[in-house]
Amino acid sequence: MEPPGESNGRSFVEVLSEKYSPDNFPLRRGPGMGVVVVPTAAPQGSPMKDRLNMPTILVLNSCGINRAGDQAEISAFCAHVIELDLSHNQLQDWREISKIVSNIPNLDFLNLSSNPLAGSRLEPRYAAGFSGVHHLVLNNTRVSWDTVLLLCREMTQLEELFLGLNEYREVASSGAACPTLRLLHVTDNSLQDWAQVRKIGPMFPGLDTLVMADNRLDSIQDHEDDLRRLFPKLRSINLSNSGLNRWEDVEKLNFFPKLEEVRLQGVPLLQSYTNAERRSLTVAQLPAISLLNGSVVTECEREDAERFFIRFHVDHPEEQLPRRYHSLVTKYGKLEPLVEIDLRPRYRALVEVHCEDKVEQLSIRLDQTVAELKKQLTAVVRRPSGGMRIYYIDKCGAFGPEEMKYNSRAVHSYSVQDGDQILVVPKTK
Repeated sequence: MEPPGESNGRSFVEVLSEKYSPDNFPLRRGPGMGVVVVPTAAPQGSPMKDRLNMPTILVLNSCGINRAGDQAEISAFCAHVIELDLSHNQLQDWREISKIVSNIPNLDFLNLSSNPLAGSRLEPRYAAGFSGVHHLVLNNTRVSWDTVLLLCREMTQLEELFLGLNEYREVASSGAACPTLRLLHVTDNSLQDWAQVRKIGPMFPGLDTLVMADNRLDSIQDHEDDLRRLFPKLRSINLSNSGLNRWEDVEKLNFFPKLEEVRLQGVPLLQSYTNAERRSLTVAQLPAISLLNGSVVTECEREDAERFFIRFHVDHPEEQLPRRYHSLVTKYGKLEPLVEIDLRPRYRALVEVHCEDKVEQLSIRLDQTVAELKKQLTAVVRRPSGGMRIYYIDKCGAFGPEEMKYNSRAVHSYSVQDGDQILVVPKTK
């Protein structure tokens, strides 16, 4: 039976019955993707139909759910469910959430994002109902760190945890660890002091991926030995849109022994560089990474970046040279700046125009066609463009004049240079 006095919201059971009734969800989604369950003894007044077509993945977001409903019916219909999306509902009581989760024995993924859980206390006896969940999403719930720690203690198989948009400024310490966690998202919070990040390492010693984008972190304060112990298995870190403003902080990422992937965009440190300089300088500072900002770092790119790094710093005072500069000079030697060569195509040429006994200097566009050049020459030789033939004479060439007879051909295709000649010959009838 539904608890009395719950007129401002709907129960999980009500929404389940409505969405997955044969009228609204008539088809099973392939073998094994859904089951038809017939309840044996539904309570009087139960909203459940005589049967429901239930998939293994339930999406019940934005349905106004604020309570569980009859637990026996949840158990009867959801025994095969492995993923449950309850985001953007009105759940604010962990006891009601536990009633749902504890009656779905095979639940692997649970999304509770944007439910109003701020200030809601989770009792340990209800936390035990989450023990089988591997992936938990609590974005924008304002759930407290104490509740997070309690869940982590009880969820002995937890692998991924999402805690974005929860306004965290501090991280509560915990004496117990969650060794199974591999991925932690704490994006869009207000973590500024590295001392708060330092607390995360002992909590999650098996952490593979740490996503801290859009926080206020302004520096990495630990020394080499401490950083090596802090995240011994960390393979990927995202510090985009943080407050990092020193190259020393980027260098410290090298002390994470397993780090292979870094995302570092939108930080104050890199704003004054061009896109190419940002990538080259960062690649050169992080010799062990294989992915930067989602793009593969090839061995060829790494060598080019390291050589660029030396040349970039070659004129800096000795006291301003980064530590990485000296190790790269040992590898490549001191490199002189590259000579800048302008490879852009020439736009104009100054040529001599010869027509009968008349010679005149003329600046011509090289991107125009032969037909357009003839129109330009009409003002010089006083002849209509249709009444002339023109020839190109290379001042350094061993061959004679080459007639420019194809009106649609570009002038630059003749390799015209300054000092070359254009011979204009009147057409004879």
